[in-house]
Amino acid sequence: MRGWSQTDLARKIRKTAERRGLRSGTVKQRISKWENGRANPDDDSQDLLAEVFDTDPALVRALGWPHWVPGYDSTLSLGPGSTVPALREALKLSIDRRAFLGYTGASLTGIALQWAVSEPSAMADARGGSRVDANLVDMLEDHSVRLTALATEQRQHAARLLDAHLTTVTDLIADGRYSSGMGKRLHALAASLSQTVGWYRFDHGRHASAARFWHGALHSAHASGDRDLGAGVLSDLAYQATWLRDPRTAVEILEHALTRVTHPTARSLLHLRKARAHAALGESAVCNRSLAAAERELGAAAGDPSPAWCAWMSPSDLAVDSGRCQLDLGDPRKAHQLIQEGTGLLPHARTKTRAVFRTYEAGAFLRSGDIDQAAAAASEALTMANRIGAPRCVALVRDLVPAFTGHASAEGVPELLKLARAS
Repeated sequence: MRGWSQTDLARKIRKTAERRGLRSGTVKQRISKWENGRANPDDDSQDLLAEVFDTDPALVRALGWPHWVPGYDSTLSLGPGSTVPALREALKLSIDRRAFLGYTGASLTGIALQWAVSEPSAMADARGGSRVDANLVDMLEDHSVRLTALATEQRQHAARLLDAHLTTVTDLIADGRYSSGMGKRLHALAASLSQTVGWYRFDHGRHASAARFWHGALHSAHASGDRDLGAGVLSDLAYQATWLRDPRTAVEILEHALTRVTHPTARSLLHLRKARAHAALGESAVCNRSLAAAERELGAAAGDPSPAWCAWMSPSDLAVDSGRCQLDLGDPRKAHQLIQEGTGLLPHARTKTRAVFRTYEAGAFLRSGDIDQAAAAASEALTMANRIGAPRCVALVRDLVPAFTGHASAEGVPELLKLARAS
């Protein structure tokens, strides 16, 4: 909002501390950790931030971190005409690269509830502007399917193409003349593109931007009438909330999403992500119930193919995420068994997922004291993540590195630490 870089903000915090006769060690790296949810500023740092942002200190105590930060926005209400503002907000902020622009848990839970209880308005013909050519939409749909299906190592080179396609589709929705049927196609296309762009931002640690693209995708999916796609987008927002250490918000979002999702594969994925959130909260009984529901739904017969956004969901994902739940719940032996089983079932083409799974394996080995095997798994994960351009996977491994520092003589650990420093 103010055009400051992380370095600018760190310098302003240090100068504010100096004016108070204090010293602050805030540097760009610390700002980055605050921004990406890897650490929270202590009370003294928040006081300095409040002065820099010219914010009433009373709000800092009343609202807590990060809800008091200027720009911690609320979501737009679902409704006729809400798609274009939501998408353009995401695209604009993506260009501006503004920081500290996240949605509150209450905002996310609120829009999930609104989605669950409201029906989309009937799509009306759009009568302004130039007629949208069906051949153009055919081409955009075809190209978008190919782009959204790219493996991570190729998608990193296509990020600008995805943004450009989404911008084009948004402009057609806003300015074109088309029938209600064509309008549904355009909104469904916008939802799919925005969901994919959100995952790209999420994988690169740009969480505020990712949430805004998913917010835009939710509006688009709702307008198109695709309930399963909307539930999938909500589950992405829930997954992000768990990742950012807010599993309670994730549970609340998923409870709303599960009320309207229909396809068994989609239901399975939502139950699995709900289980992950419950595990993070230490709620073993309800976690295991959610895992059982995920397994039951994954094995259920379905008349239609799985929606594209969850077609990858497989017994491999169920086994590994079940293992990750058991790791959070304090059962490393069972966790290791499930993670190994699931990793062995994973198709070779899913390299990013394999890197994540191997990181989970490394965590399980660490918990059981098998340092050399943990180092081997972490090194393999980090090598894969670096090769395909998957910063989120790199961050997962880096989070494990401190646990290895006391075992420098164990086989593979020096190599891992060297690789981590170079990543």
